[in-house]
Amino acid sequence: MSGCRHSEINEGGRRKMLESWRPEDIKRCSKSELNVLCDELRNIIYDTVTECGGHLASNLGAVEPTVALFYVFDFPKDKIIFDVGHQCYAYKLLSGRMDRFSTLRKEGGISGFPKRKESEYDCYDTGHAGTSVSAALGIAKARDLMHENYNVIAFIGDGSFNNGLIYEALNSLRILDTKILIVLNDNGMSISPTVGGMHDILAQLKLGKEEESIRLLEKFGLKYIGVKNGNDAEEMIDALTEAKELLDTQSVLLHIVTKKGKGYEFSEEHPTNTHGIAPVGSHKEKEYSEILGDTLCDLARKDDRITAITAAMTGSLGLDKFFALYPERAFDVGICEENASVLCAAMASAGLKPYYAIYSTFLQRAFDEIIHDVCAQELPVTFCIDRAGISGSDGETHQGVFDLSYLSLIPGLTIAVPKDTEEFKEFLRFSASYPRPLAIRYPRSGKIVFSSQSAPIEVGKWEYMHRSAEAPVTVVASGERSLIIALKIWKKFFDSGKDFDVVNARFVKPLDTELLFSLENKNIVTIEDNVFIGGLGSLIDSALCREFGETGAFKVKNFAYRDEFIPQGSIGDLQREYGVACDEIERYLAEIFK
Repeated sequence: MSGCRHSEINEGGRRKMLESWRPEDIKRCSKSELNVLCDELRNIIYDTVTECGGHLASNLGAVEPTVALFYVFDFPKDKIIFDVGHQCYAYKLLSGRMDRFSTLRKEGGISGFPKRKESEYDCYDTGHAGTSVSAALGIAKARDLMHENYNVIAFIGDGSFNNGLIYEALNSLRILDTKILIVLNDNGMSISPTVGGMHDILAQLKLGKEEESIRLLEKFGLKYIGVKNGNDAEEMIDALTEAKELLDTQSVLLHIVTKKGKGYEFSEEHPTNTHGIAPVGSHKEKEYSEILGDTLCDLARKDDRITAITAAMTGSLGLDKFFALYPERAFDVGICEENASVLCAAMASAGLKPYYAIYSTFLQRAFDEIIHDVCAQELPVTFCIDRAGISGSDGETHQGVFDLSYLSLIPGLTIAVPKDTEEFKEFLRFSASYPRPLAIRYPRSGKIVFSSQSAPIEVGKWEYMHRSAEAPVTVVASGERSLIIALKIWKKFFDSGKDFDVVNARFVKPLDTELLFSLENKNIVTIEDNVFIGGLGSLIDSALCREFGETGAFKVKNFAYRDEFIPQGSIGDLQREYGVACDEIERYLAEIFK
């Protein structure tokens, strides 16, 4: 990436203003000083994100609007809710977190999202799209009922403005009879370019057209104000001052046009690639998303029924190639996870073979539709669930540790967990002819880890990764990370003259009860990249209890994540801290071998 276009302004003193910054200082800044402040913020964001990883392009584009908001409003008395939170870095810096900003997304450091526990300036936790307007309405109504006096602002991107929850909230605006400011930051992007009818409406508004669209927005109870250059701090201050005055009598939609990645040429030119980045120089393994994209293209060549659906994440899910080769069969519906699920169900009911690619944490938003639209109709939709398990530095709202739990209770849904990228390919090929709902869960990245030849895929059948004649214990592990732990421990024990069986539980639903029940008079250890409740271990416990009652045939120990929300941190550290790591499992196995 190239350096900041404005870096020469602050050469030799890039952090001069912010080194001793107090939030109230901004009210004393001249307009020229505000421009310098914006440059400093942009430099710090760039330096920190390239070191720690995080959301770069979206935060670079939101610098001037954030500075102007701080200048016009009085935080933390006034309340702001950032939709998702991908645009909150400048706000964190301006609200007195400069001295901790180098800990961004690190274990024990500040979050990449707004967190109430972190600062009084953060009034509401966010992490998923579309919640800001509902939250702003709720806080504003609480303000009214408690006879308090402050302003409430929802800061939302145009990608999130496509989310259905936004329109539920707008529909409630008149019902709740309260006043809020919605700052709609329009950069034409979510993670991928923004799509859909609302995008077209906003595009026309940016051109100064579509008076009918303005009237439509105002029918919800909003006064529309447009700002052509949201990256001009002075223009933003003028518009926000006008909006603040109007809030005495009505709610306001301030529609601002910004540049995602503002200030860094590479980020401006490639906003999708720089939306979220890993630390510079970090090791990059082959991502499962690449396997997904390549394999789906291969399958689509042979089967014209195959379609690919995503919710605003085409590139990050590996579907760029599919969208390029098969545009008539590729659908990005924007940040509308529920809609995508119903579309898949309906396509399948009409004879197509849809693949819905989505992150684990976002699929939970479509829980109802998975149950009633897909599974209750027994429709052959394949859910490709990326970022399953611990995701790391994005923290609580993005850990994919619940999908086994919320999917395993649904009748008729088959859940597969490949042990590595090669087995993932095999599952995708298997899915092409599978006539029922199927979920395939996998982590972000991996590699061909296991050299042993996989057994042919048969629904509900596990495979032995290692088997001995008289092992006192069987370790049942699900997914790449869990099997790596299991086999690492096995190797250590084997080298010391001790042996145990290792099973790849590549189907979590249905369980391989034939294999499981054959383990009579053995100790069983389960390892998984999921919370315990509803996961592999709990399903095994339940199956054994149903089959054998209270017989003492089995002694089972489950290693899964505790019943807690897991914060940010490295994957290895979080595994150790929250119950799925080598040391604790080794100690337990050592007791068995005594």
